[in-house]
Amino acid sequence: MLPTPHFAAGTPVVGLDETKHHHVVLRSLADYMSEVCETAAIRAGFPLPLGAYEFEGGVNFALFSRDATRVRLEFFGAAEDSRASRVVDLDPARNRTGDIWHIWIKGIEPGQLYAYRVDGPHKPEVGQLFDFERLLLDPFATAIKRSKEPNVAPKCVFTRQDFDWGDDRAPQHSWSQTLMYETHVRGLTAHESSAARFPGTFRGLMEKIPYLKDLGVTAVELQPVQEFDATECRARDPRTGETLRNYWGYDPISFFAPNGAYSSAGDSGEQTAEFKEMVRQLHAAGIEVIIDIVLGHTGEFDEHGPFLSWRGIDNPVYYCLAKDKRHYLDAAGAGNTINANHPVVRQLILSALRYWVMDMHVDGFRFDLAAILGRDSSGQVLKNPPLLEQIAEDPVLRNTKLIAEAWDAAGAYQVGSFSERRWAEWNGRYRDDVRRFWRGDAGMLASFASRICGSEDLYASSGKGPECSINFVSCHDGFTLNDLVSYRCKHNLANGASDCDGVDQNYSANYGTEGPSEDPAIEAIRKRQIKNFLLTLCVSRGVPMLLGGDEFRRTQRGNNNAYCQDNEVSWYDWSGLDRNGDIHDFVRRMISFRRAHPVLSRESFYTSAEVSWFTPEAAVPDWDDADARAVGWLIRDCAGTDALYLMFNAEDKPVSFLIPAAPAGYQWRLEVDTATDLPVSGAEPAVPAGKSRTIDSRSSAVLVAIPV
Repeated sequence: MLPTPHFAAGTPVVGLDETKHHHVVLRSLADYMSEVCETAAIRAGFPLPLGAYEFEGGVNFALFSRDATRVRLEFFGAAEDSRASRVVDLDPARNRTGDIWHIWIKGIEPGQLYAYRVDGPHKPEVGQLFDFERLLLDPFATAIKRSKEPNVAPKCVFTRQDFDWGDDRAPQHSWSQTLMYETHVRGLTAHESSAARFPGTFRGLMEKIPYLKDLGVTAVELQPVQEFDATECRARDPRTGETLRNYWGYDPISFFAPNGAYSSAGDSGEQTAEFKEMVRQLHAAGIEVIIDIVLGHTGEFDEHGPFLSWRGIDNPVYYCLAKDKRHYLDAAGAGNTINANHPVVRQLILSALRYWVMDMHVDGFRFDLAAILGRDSSGQVLKNPPLLEQIAEDPVLRNTKLIAEAWDAAGAYQVGSFSERRWAEWNGRYRDDVRRFWRGDAGMLASFASRICGSEDLYASSGKGPECSINFVSCHDGFTLNDLVSYRCKHNLANGASDCDGVDQNYSANYGTEGPSEDPAIEAIRKRQIKNFLLTLCVSRGVPMLLGGDEFRRTQRGNNNAYCQDNEVSWYDWSGLDRNGDIHDFVRRMISFRRAHPVLSRESFYTSAEVSWFTPEAAVPDWDDADARAVGWLIRDCAGTDALYLMFNAEDKPVSFLIPAAPAGYQWRLEVDTATDLPVSGAEPAVPAGKSRTIDSRSSAVLVAIPV
């Protein structure tokens, strides 16, 4: 038996032709491969990965469409072009594997614009809406370029994933070390008072990194950075008749592409690189990047909305359809609902999350209306949604922070029970109960105590700890902190919906005047309440989230739904930092105070040995007393030597608190008093135990145990 000949590239090999029984010179491996392998500039390509990926001198394009009969790939020279500069039709016999259409094309350069046309059955009665006249975006496109000309379809941008990350390292702060700052990329620096060289952009945010680091935050939570259409808003300003703009961006037209309008360098792929540069610089400052990602609905809206991508590629797969198949289920209040638990759509969502982590280096996600991700194709809430488990257990996402907005617009409210412990949640109950307590509502004492202790009543039964509670008093959706204490009612007339939009239950108060006031007494109580909210946030177990601008009393003029206000209503007016420097200083000190007392942020619920509660008279509280609005909270750090005594007075009159004994060898010192300009310098005299201390109306104070 003859040995198997070994082929060496470029080297002739002598072997035996057994048929003719004589020696012949075999071809080199290189020559042999050149004969049997494809060498054309356009090749069949391969079905995975989906999207456009560089491979061996060309780009492979792959698109899922189950019921398509024809797919065309078109290339463009400019965003304004309505006609393609090059057209490639995919052969269903050669360029299709299963449900995936694919092709490899040589010589595609970064910045190349492309889009698809997809043909197939147009049968609205079964949900199929194929229309070859529509230009469609690749669902996996990593950048989108929009035309400045109206009625010209957006195009995909091919981007190369070769960014130089240098020695970038994710900060990987534990939940107990995390303090988040929610902000809008554009709004942070769009106002001229920001003094940003690149206002309203990722680079503008970079300019504010020293400010964020000085404030003490460890993570920024960015409102949607996915590509969206700011011009799709149909609302009009009732004063001018001018069409308003989609400012928030909760209507994505791509799950992968960063918003080109937030790039200072351009939108031909530069937005992807600029986002990465922003992440790298934030990481260098020790700040994590959490993005508010929208995966439950899209900017294609209802059946009257635009054909941008998914609708024209495979409508019944990508969306939850009504029984008549002509309309969409709407669990988001945005016109449609993504069919998130279809296997194909699950893979799309997982691929998007992995992309933002692997390629864009983000540290976490806040999932908008996350309850949608637990619904099936008929809109029913699943008991054990496979997508949520896949996200939680995905090995690529294992160190990624997962935060759910644990409700949707169709009635699912899952705060405290959203999936497993891997998932943290925006705690809407914390917001409401803390607001109501400080407003002075009756019967709120027990709920307030539960919230500041980590909401054990909400999370313990589902196996979660306090680190799963994202605590906030204000967020983008609702009143700012300043407006919470300045307006009794929402003032949304500028949104063009006759003040019918936005929630009515704000649990706010104006303390005598609706809106701005020059009355010193009103201003004094508003300032105390702002400090009360900030202090409460910083001493609560769980993960605190501060709404950007609250640290210097940013106002939206009473608008609690500023989704369409891309103007000075929403933009940060940084002159507030000069006017309200005391509030800014208070926030900085309270963040430092929280960090100095780790007992406040441990990832476990308090034990009975760690906390005691007192009435102002030092008795055991009656938690069912609807008239009780003042309480004392003693915290002992059983793992250390720390001890704190906190006094909360939501009464509209001063209350005297009897001070309990300090731990042996310690005495109490006043650290914070929201009725004064404290936090204090540390030079204040000791507060004697067994004596009473008066806490002003609607104010709070903190005592710290120090060695005698």
